[in-house]
Amino acid sequence: MSETRGAESVENVVEIRSCKYDGRITRRWEASLASRAGALLVFDAVFNEEIQHPLLGTIARGTLSTEYFWTNRWYSIFRFSEPAGTLRNFYCNVNMPPVFDGRVLTYVDLDIDVLVAPDLSFQILDLDEFDANAARYGYADDVRARTRQSLDALIALINEHEFPFDEQSRS
Repeated sequence: MSETRGAESVENVVEIRSCKYDGRITRRWEASLASRAGALLVFDAVFNEEIQHPLLGTIARGTLSTEYFWTNRWYSIFRFSEPAGTLRNFYCNVNMPPVFDGRVLTYVDLDIDVLVAPDLSFQILDLDEFDANAARYGYADDVRARTRQSLDALIALINEHEFPFDEQSRS
């Protein structure tokens, strides 16, 4: 993801790092810590360049990404809004709970993604990538089980229109 902060104050800017199971960083970007409530951390970031994505199409420069991470959940949710502010889509990652030290948030991406349209229809992506990387990196049995449970929990949030998929969050 090519994202960067907007005009937020420097003390709120953090680096977010997405890693593979072996610890290798695969993506990094800057975001602004918007809020923190218990285990929930919410960040705001802005795409600083236009991106061509095979499934999402063109992501315009200036697209806002509101990013929801829980330090006790095995997924994260990205709410993409068009530069004008309208909801574009949600992009969800199944990942190990992130670690946040106040300056850097790091998480292990477990490959499975869920693409969610504004009408909350969704598509599960990369199940084959999960299976391949589970074998490649030797995911522990409990990691495999938690990944599947977390995918089910994420789908339930979408289907039940729970936060951040509730009507208030989408408007």
